[in-house]
Amino acid sequence: MAARHGGAFALVALCLLELALRGAGAGDGEPLVPAMFVFGDSTVDVGNNNFLPGCSADCRANYARYGVDYPSHAPTGRFSNGYNLADHIARFLGFAESPPAYGSLPPEGIIGQMRSGINFASGGSGLQDLTGKALCGQVHSMSDQLDMFASVVQMMGNCSSDLVSRSLVFISVGSNDLFEYVGGNATSCPNRNDTAFLRGLVAAYRGYLQELYAAGARKFSIVSPSLVGCCPSQRSAGWLKDDLDGYYCFGTANSLSRQLYHMLLSMLQDLSAGLAGMNFSICDSAAMADSVFNSTVSAPNTMKVLDTGCCGGAGILGPAKCDKLATLCPNRAAYLFWDGFHPTETASAVAALALLADSGRYVHPINITRLAAL
Repeated sequence: MAARHGGAFALVALCLLELALRGAGAGDGEPLVPAMFVFGDSTVDVGNNNFLPGCSADCRANYARYGVDYPSHAPTGRFSNGYNLADHIARFLGFAESPPAYGSLPPEGIIGQMRSGINFASGGSGLQDLTGKALCGQVHSMSDQLDMFASVVQMMGNCSSDLVSRSLVFISVGSNDLFEYVGGNATSCPNRNDTAFLRGLVAAYRGYLQELYAAGARKFSIVSPSLVGCCPSQRSAGWLKDDLDGYYCFGTANSLSRQLYHMLLSMLQDLSAGLAGMNFSICDSAAMADSVFNSTVSAPNTMKVLDTGCCGGAGILGPAKCDKLATLCPNRAAYLFWDGFHPTETASAVAALALLADSGRYVHPINITRLAAL
């Protein structure tokens, strides 16, 4: 299938993000928040799965060709050719990149690192405790991630409350729950209850946010799952199930993504109304993806290949493994997807720009820049 063409804004977004970084003084002086704490899945994991002995290679990214465009040109555990979404956000806030993976820290260095942030995210994990276990073997579930965070906060004692309350909690999770739901037997069951499934995810999310609030967190940036049915791996599933939407993506998966965003927004509005001092910013990633797939404008050197992964060429025939033997596209900035599931560094930069500067089209009720200033 011929690639659809995306909008001519990817390169512009990268330039604007760089200008924003300079304008915010990223890397200069004090960061906009004292620390950043990252939770979630492979969209923001910076190497925690490298340190899980029971985690399969399918859920690790510590081998070539991952990291080909990272500053060291070496794999780090990021599921990307370079920086991921957490890195771009952290750079804007004034840090060099995402805070380090919790698993990479020596025990004696954890409390000290808390003062500028830690990344607890684990590729393959989800909102449900069992998500990722069948494929990956071992991951840090969201429950695990919050337990690790809470234990460190407890070790810090009273000095943690002011730090955590002024810091940014950044969460990107939920895609793997959707992948497993649509990949199993649920979508072919005549009595399936999508609403009940999504309500369960939202209830779990609410519980995690309440735990983080109890630990002192007050500033929450939430990234809802994007149109997961448009991942190259899921396009093939849509073809096999004869379930395609107008983008030639897996229709049921995309419908669930859209529904989940609205349910998460409603939950956040309700939760924040009852928790004093809680502020949030949520990104409607599905709507952002809609704008990419709906665009009819194209131009050289912009993100224009939207249905195929750069590494391995994971297209409608199914995902090809991204490893040192995989074919690699020459122009990574032209691709939306790096592999069968994950965005390129360019695509993550486009998303980061919206999270940081959007005025209400994709990010509600405020963007991260305003959230950090509160």
